[in-house]
Amino acid sequence: MKKAFLQLHIAVFLAGFTAILGKLIGLNEGLLVWYRLLLTVLVLGVIMFFSGQLKKIAWKDILKITGVGAIIAAHWVTFYGSVKYANVSVALVCFSATGFFTALLEPWIMRKKMVWVELLLGVLAISGIYVIFDFHPQYKTGIIFGLLSALGSALFPILNKQLLLRFTPRVLTLYELGGGFLVLSLLLPFYLQQFPAVYFIPTWADFGWLLILAVLCTVLSFDLQLKALQKISAFTANLTYNLEPVYGIILAFIFFQENKMLHNQFYIGLGLIILAIVLQMVRVFRQVNHRVQGV
Repeated sequence: MKKAFLQLHIAVFLAGFTAILGKLIGLNEGLLVWYRLLLTVLVLGVIMFFSGQLKKIAWKDILKITGVGAIIAAHWVTFYGSVKYANVSVALVCFSATGFFTALLEPWIMRKKMVWVELLLGVLAISGIYVIFDFHPQYKTGIIFGLLSALGSALFPILNKQLLLRFTPRVLTLYELGGGFLVLSLLLPFYLQQFPAVYFIPTWADFGWLLILAVLCTVLSFDLQLKALQKISAFTANLTYNLEPVYGIILAFIFFQENKMLHNQFYIGLGLIILAIVLQMVRVFRQVNHRVQGV
């Protein structure tokens, strides 16, 4: 269990850094994700080919996995849209609504009983977002994108929990991101009509940041996250991912001095989110200790 939490927290830190890269890369959010998926699938495909991990799977499974990949692509597009239409800090805080959406959706999808404590902790986190939204109305578009991103982020581990029973993390990641790339390739022209791009080919600086995004923040991060999901629940994983704003906001303060643009209410909202995370982690460790003592 401790190893799973360590893997998860490394993945969360890398996820927090993706928001910084989203700000550094000048591409439109749709194109940014398209290039990210392309590079990730190529890099991961080559690694798996030479390590003998590349495997064929049934077409019916490919269709299911592609559906999850489409959700991942949509999550990324809306996340980077939030970064670009608001800023890194606001986008990352909106991401904290993931716990709330998970508490609502996981019992319905997995046919489980509603855990009211988890729902209340999710409400606590989303109340922090409301405080920020109420005092930062100029970020309305970015906040809407951020909440849509949180919804996609909540669905991803819930659906992956079932798929991980049959496929290894790397095989699943390759097919999901490959499916997401194909779906986004079909939908991207329509997206760009609504949200036009300034340019279409990455600059050399963009390309360098995209490589870091693909190798460290996608291949490595996904691998760690999926391995952690084999040991811990989707809700715990999603609530832990609420630490992504903490890591990412600290980096945003360092890279872009965003602390100069934020008011005290931002920190009140962030405090509510951190409180929800701490309370959930206390619950999880108490449950684990109780099981150990009962053995």
